[in-house]
Amino acid sequence: MSEPLIPSALDVRHLALIRQNVRDFMAEAARRYADPAVPRRLLDIAPQIHEGARPFFPAAVAIDTLDLDPKSGCTYIADLCRTNRELIPGDHYDFVVCTEVLEHTLQPFHAVAEMRRVLKPGGLLFLTVPFNFRIHGPLPDCWRFTEHGLRALLSGFELVSLQGLETPERPLMPVHYTVVARKPAARG
Repeated sequence: MSEPLIPSALDVRHLALIRQNVRDFMAEAARRYADPAVPRRLLDIAPQIHEGARPFFPAAVAIDTLDLDPKSGCTYIADLCRTNRELIPGDHYDFVVCTEVLEHTLQPFHAVAEMRRVLKPGGLLFLTVPFNFRIHGPLPDCWRFTEHGLRALLSGFELVSLQGLETPERPLMPVHYTVVARKPAARG
């Protein structure tokens, strides 16, 4: 039997920074983009470990959830790396929230394509990913994305914002990234 893995002090600090950055990002996204008087639809991807989108978005935003785990109680049990047309209609959601998930996908380009498919034209993707953080669960933990990698991954979107949370005293090594990306509006 192996010894339990004890995270380093740096990892503990970075996890706290990441969690706070996600909360701040979600609060700002909801404040800026979700009018409490306008009904909207949001897909929250794999929210089981964290608080998910619900605490941040107004009641006018109807929230569905997607996860791989049948025990999660989610609206949709599906693989984000596949097209799920039989479950989730295309051009259906005003917002997609994907926090701390993309690094766990086996095919991140496919996952981004699926998120783009389910967003309405003009819809917004709220995405967060760690960069300077240890391998973590749920496994697999496959990827770390730089700003340049995120730009390539999101090439089918219009980037509204891409922000790095810098590692103190370590330039060009962000702890975490937050992204707001818009699906281009349909051409008339």
